[in-house]
Amino acid sequence: MIATRMSLLILIAGLFITSPLLAVHGVSLDGAVKYPASFSRFDYTSADAEKGGTLVLHDIGSYDKMNPFTLKGEAPFGLETLVYEPLAIASLDEPFSQYGLLASDIKVASDKKSVTFTLDRRAKFSNGEPVTAEDVVFTLTTLKSDQVHPSFNYYYQDIEGAEILASDKVRLQFKKANRELHMIAGQIRIMSKKFYQEHGFEDQAGTRDLIPPVASGPYIVEKFNIGKTITYKRNPHYWAQEHPTRKGIDNFDEIIVKYYKDQTVALEAFKAGEFDFISINIAKQWARDMDGKKFNDGSILKNSFPHQNNAGIQGFLMNSRKELFKDLRVRKALGLALDFEWTNRSLFHDQYTRSNSFFSNSYLAAQGLPEGLERRYLETYKDILPDEIFTKPLSPPTVNGADGMRKNLLEAKKLFEEAGWLVKNGSLVNTKGQNFSFDILLVSPAFERVMAAYVKNLEKLGIRAEYRAIDPALYAERLKSFDFDMIVMSYGQSQSPGNEQRNYWHSTSADRMGTQNYAGIKSVAVDGLVERIIYAENKEELMAGCRALDRVLWYGYYLVPNWYLPVHRISYHNKFSTPSQLPLYYDPFQLLMTWWVKK
Repeated sequence: MIATRMSLLILIAGLFITSPLLAVHGVSLDGAVKYPASFSRFDYTSADAEKGGTLVLHDIGSYDKMNPFTLKGEAPFGLETLVYEPLAIASLDEPFSQYGLLASDIKVASDKKSVTFTLDRRAKFSNGEPVTAEDVVFTLTTLKSDQVHPSFNYYYQDIEGAEILASDKVRLQFKKANRELHMIAGQIRIMSKKFYQEHGFEDQAGTRDLIPPVASGPYIVEKFNIGKTITYKRNPHYWAQEHPTRKGIDNFDEIIVKYYKDQTVALEAFKAGEFDFISINIAKQWARDMDGKKFNDGSILKNSFPHQNNAGIQGFLMNSRKELFKDLRVRKALGLALDFEWTNRSLFHDQYTRSNSFFSNSYLAAQGLPEGLERRYLETYKDILPDEIFTKPLSPPTVNGADGMRKNLLEAKKLFEEAGWLVKNGSLVNTKGQNFSFDILLVSPAFERVMAAYVKNLEKLGIRAEYRAIDPALYAERLKSFDFDMIVMSYGQSQSPGNEQRNYWHSTSADRMGTQNYAGIKSVAVDGLVERIIYAENKEELMAGCRALDRVLWYGYYLVPNWYLPVHRISYHNKFSTPSQLPLYYDPFQLLMTWWVKK
């Protein structure tokens, strides 16, 4: 459901030079970027791209607000990326580089404790007013406040403050040196101070009088019907139409997003021509449902697009806040009940690779046994870590041979017994006579067939597990408040992990509503290794920190590892022209925005 090559290692090898960072048009982790100041467009775009036409997309669920930064409610698909834009834009064919967009000049202090942005004097909001340093300070202050979704203030917490140097120049100061803080600062999507002072920041989620935001991005919200559609219109006066980072991108005059309640219904709607483009995350749909006359005559195309994304990890995640999942032995035992080999063969048509790391498909994944700096990091916490971390390479449970599942379940039974759970009258119970039972919350009915086989294996252990798909909006709210037993969760990772790891795993995020520490992890070792990653000063320290964290998370058994795919499975109506070159690190929507409608 989510996504190491030698070329990637070569690209990343030069990212950690410690010389002073001073750049005028683009930055990376060492200031060395692929594109010169005179570049006209990114290589994965096309000089032949034409503006025009309508793109129709879909989303599952609904939306009830026009502010993508707040915790309450759900914003419509595309609002944050189409309407707002950052100080600097990421290049999709470099592991970690950015080029000035709202900022025409970026200067990183030699001590790495601040970055100064000079704004492009042409930069304007959709109402024609200029983007100023005041807007940047307002945005940073807001994103570090309790008004926003906690993922933002976690991500930006090491940016200490901002100082206006001129109407078009602002310096952001950092709490301490961090190899990527200047990149994190560049990612900030700038809001209009005037707009939010006039209309308030926390709009009333669920009301029908929502006010579309004023921002500086290529699109504006033209109209919307909550729960059904939203229409974005390309701003004909967009200030950066000829900007090199925008050339050949955002080519559609109109983007309409239609909402569906279910992925299966959405797929049938796609085949019927109700929308233009779909990324397929269900193996059965890709193998069996993408056929028929329109596919045969070329009206609808389906292709796999390779990528080099860090696949991170997906798994059946257990909420360790719940008493049932507090014991590590219990969590480990639950992992032994998944028969990936059967699932991949019978349900997925052998399309997937089993996840073997929290940084799958990446040079950051732990390999073999820990040694060198990685081992030294781990030995700091040796007294509180499982021995497995030092004696066993990362490897998910496998089912080998006809009796493989039986062997795994016997091992699981032994672990449950050690944790105080015994089978009586066919049910797994503890010393208090309480049954081992829990709910598995799903957002898509398509995952039910996967869960059916897993739950059947759990039944053999005397466990009563029930699974059900609920409304996407309700699902999102329950995740925000950690109101679940088990869920299917994906954690994507960048080519250079950093501050976001606090939001995923750190103790400070475990009890804060809206964070992505869904497992409820509270570990001194995890906290320390997260800090090692964030403040790594070179490639060696980053790799050691990530690999050490990988082992601690893996042998914490917080989730049952699933699988990943090193390609994007995409189907689309044959109405598009495309560039000749693919990016390297991208998602399907980023790829789509380099396409254009055939004339």
